[in-house]
Amino acid sequence: MVDTQPVPIVVLVSGSGTLLQALLDAAQDPAYGVRIAAVGADRPNIEGLARAERAGVPTFVCRVKDHSDRAAWDEALTEQVATYAPAMVISAGFLKIVGERFLESFGGRYLNSHNALLPSFPGIHGPRDALEYGVKVAGATLFVVDAGVDTGAIVAQCVVPVQDDDTVDALTERIKEAERPQLVEWVGRMARDGFSINGRRVRVG
Repeated sequence: MVDTQPVPIVVLVSGSGTLLQALLDAAQDPAYGVRIAAVGADRPNIEGLARAERAGVPTFVCRVKDHSDRAAWDEALTEQVATYAPAMVISAGFLKIVGERFLESFGGRYLNSHNALLPSFPGIHGPRDALEYGVKVAGATLFVVDAGVDTGAIVAQCVVPVQDDDTVDALTERIKEAERPQLVEWVGRMARDGFSINGRRVRVG
């Protein structure tokens, strides 16, 4: 493998940070090609930030309520992320919808992992909605964020069978188990090989 500098990314979190941990673990291998430059959150005192701090990764918090309105928050978040000059920004369980200013700066390189097979079941209750609908397979979707809600161009998807006795919690956990390696694989591939977006098609390499 050609010896190149790892690609800097910023990861945004809102909770326990299990997706983040998968990226932190992968980034310890120089061959992965990714350096987590910073981890940001929309709230303090969460495990996601603690995971970053234990790994020696810089952190920041940008709370909506500390700003006059959502546009001001979006501007502040954009500025904080831009400080680290990331090649990509990853939403790893970040529960805030970014605005126009953020997408102006990072559109086309802001990725989100969603716990459903888009375009079905967007929003924050993907596994619950899938289970209630009676689908036989669920899964996770990695996509490029646009101005809609879970409507961006799809990078990758993985399928998780739904079991007859599934609960929302059980299905959610099995989706997470498939979601983590998918996120790690494709963030690494996009960092190492580059990617392009043509309409709704994402081509890696």
